[in-house]
Amino acid sequence: MSFFNRVLLLIVLFVLSIPNGFAALTIEITEGVESAMPLAIVPFASQSAPVNISSVVNADLERSGYFKMMAEQSMPSKPSTAAEVNFKDWQSLEQNYMAVGQVVDVGGGRYNVQFQLLDVYKGGQLLGFRMTSSEADLRRTAHHISDLIFEKLTGKKGVFSGRIAYITTSQGNKQQSHQLQVADADGYNPQTVASSVEPLMSPSWSPDGKKIAYVSFERKSAAIYVQTLATGERSRVAEFPGINGAPAWSPDGTRLALTLSKDGSPDIYVLNLSTQAVNKLTKNFSIDTEPSWSPDSSSIIFTSDRGGKPQIYMVPSQGGEEKRLTFSGNYNARASFSPDGKNLVMVHGNGNDYRIAVMDMTTRSINVLTSGPSDESPSFAPNGTMILYASKKGRTGFLSAVSLDGKMQQKLVFNSGEVREPAWAP
Repeated sequence: MSFFNRVLLLIVLFVLSIPNGFAALTIEITEGVESAMPLAIVPFASQSAPVNISSVVNADLERSGYFKMMAEQSMPSKPSTAAEVNFKDWQSLEQNYMAVGQVVDVGGGRYNVQFQLLDVYKGGQLLGFRMTSSEADLRRTAHHISDLIFEKLTGKKGVFSGRIAYITTSQGNKQQSHQLQVADADGYNPQTVASSVEPLMSPSWSPDGKKIAYVSFERKSAAIYVQTLATGERSRVAEFPGINGAPAWSPDGTRLALTLSKDGSPDIYVLNLSTQAVNKLTKNFSIDTEPSWSPDSSSIIFTSDRGGKPQIYMVPSQGGEEKRLTFSGNYNARASFSPDGKNLVMVHGNGNDYRIAVMDMTTRSINVLTSGPSDESPSFAPNGTMILYASKKGRTGFLSAVSLDGKMQQKLVFNSGEVREPAWAP
């Protein structure tokens, strides 16, 4: 089967196989790092706060895989300030770090939230913050605390305050309804960005996280839309004859790389969003698709079957010589750069086995991270440490995440329904 026919088949299977409904997801840690640090998030003292902030923080850090979280029932006490901590009690339980805090209702729907991160063995404070939050933003405040703790203890930026986009489909009485959804990184607060009885696909975040580009078939043919999340305002930016697909934002947010077949075979183009001018980058009778920008905007990588089977190629973003990047495996597709530009993540296949792999841009060595056999649509987290991707077991599709070194893995399970094409917000 040709690469292009395989792409069409995957689209059809996606449209037909998604069961009814969608819901907030739960996260299962399937594999964690061996060196997970013992950490206790003591329940924050609270005056009837509507969100259990310490519980959210605990869940965030637990699913990162970097920490071995202490169960609440195992805690020797429930201090809310460093002054109340008897460090010897916690040392005897072999806890490295602990966090304590308070949430105080100050009226008018506002809350003062304060916390301290403590080094149990040194008996001192590593981090301390106080912030004011509205009731509506309490979960976001909790995620911010998680980010602060994660960065302090690992030296890496946290991603708990981020968002993810994905596609889901629900079945009505007579027809399917396709939704583009945006949710918090932990699956809470799902919001419908777009809905159509025709397929939606290929969500792509703008660099500032304020807009999403996506493909819609709502007018019975493919078109690319850009939608502002805060207002819902959207514009149709590409509706040429034939294929309009795979939009990808430039790092400065002024252009979209996309796949068009208006001149015949599918090629890579760059669309200037201000002038609507399009610049054709590839000119080949093969199928060129799935463009993605390098972090410095100098290059665009894409998938092409010009060598007989899908492989990853690179072309200067202003046009020029095209260069093949991958030679290992029968199938390499859907590639994108890590935020630092040092690695490419891709779908790596042999036969009917498709897994998520990372290629080092210096050595060109490929490291396979997942077990397959139906893994697809990888997306780097903003800090470059995790990769979100879609997977399938039988006819059941779900999202998963894996660390860059493959040592930590998560399975993101929706309570009902199925999701595809995940995209992590910048």
